Amino acid sequence: MSTDKPNAQATRIIHNRRHRDGFGSPYSPVYNTTTYRFPDTGAQREVIEGRKPGYLYTRWGTNPTIQELEQGLAALEQAEAGLAFASGMAAISATILAHGRQGVVCVGDIYGGTQELLVNHCQPLGIPVTFLLQANEETLEASLTRPGMLVFCETPANPTLAITDLRAMARVAQKHSALLAVDNTFASPINQRPLELGADLVVHSATKYLGGHSDLTAGALMASAPLTDTVAAWRKSLGQLLSPETAAMLSRSLRTLPVRIRQHNENAMAVARAMDGYPGVARVLYPGLPSFPGHNLAGEQMSGFGGMMTIEIAGGGQMATAVADNLQVFLLATSLGGVESLVSQPSLTSHHAIGQEAREVRGISDGMLRLSIGLEDSTDLIADLTQAIDKARGTGKPHS
Repeated sequence: MSTDKPNAQATRIIHNRRHRDGFGSPYSPVYNTTTYRFPDTGAQREVIEGRKPGYLYTRWGTNPTIQELEQGLAALEQAEAGLAFASGMAAISATILAHGRQGVVCVGDIYGGTQELLVNHCQPLGIPVTFLLQANEETLEASLTRPGMLVFCETPANPTLAITDLRAMARVAQKHSALLAVDNTFASPINQRPLELGADLVVHSATKYLGGHSDLTAGALMASAPLTDTVAAWRKSLGQLLSPETAAMLSRSLRTLPVRIRQHNENAMAVARAMDGYPGVARVLYPGLPSFPGHNLAGEQMSGFGGMMTIEIAGGGQMATAVADNLQVFLLATSLGGVESLVSQPSLTSHHAIGQEAREVRGISDGMLRLSIGLEDSTDLIADLTQAIDKARGTGKPHS
């Protein structure tokens, strides 16, 4: 067998963290240890001062189970280093506090929780924040007024699925000595790798596709070691580390990520095509449809179009609510990226807190339903949507 490291992504993900012990187990045990003993003070001091590798205290990130996960996270995005967090918002907040203190420029639509963080907490702390709803090189260049700023974007965006040109954003950021951070949650590293397109940092809500089973809460950051080291100091001080048990569960989930994402992609494309032009559906927002405004760009920087889509129901918010309440296979729930299909109304969930006016500016209507397409048979998902839409159009009342 060749000693070269495997290049195929699925092979690399499974074998990158192969554990070697005296028992033949391919995977590491869960180290629930919080602290680690030393034979003497001299040995402890060598580890504390960084002269020798070792483990000190789990909250600081020195835990074998967590570090094995981080090795796997880095490999997903072909990054030098990875950091694991207790949630996606923990990863985003630590990244912004570490690298955005000179100012943050948000390009395009972003998750409502990220916007809350920036408006309600970062701005009162004195961090300048600029929102650019129309993503282009000219407006970004004009907004980068000082070195050391952070450009933050999410593509595909939540919930409009809008696509941001990452190569263009990276060129402008680099020109102005800024860093580009990308929330890659919707795409996953299987469909899109922002670091290869010029980004400096990539964040994920690992609760979603990386976890994939709606049974854990975690976050991730992948970047170069100098950039992650700065963020790790904030993670340590803010106490944002996930538990070893959660780290082990997430490591387990990563091994099936490629096959899960392929099925998410296939199912979502089938549902999008079925909903496109269906009576009662005003429009379908899905990057895989040729009618989608960012379709060509998505094809250039993504290898798959993902499992997320938004459909806009004709008749507005009340009709969309009726459709959601009539669904029987789709679960009415927040979050996304699990094996089960979910439906949520962004105006009432992910973007409710930003207010009606802010939603309207971003093109987020009350009639939108965000669909997280799971791994069920796509014919069942299509049948469920069509019956719910037909019932809502016929009665205008929720399913009982």
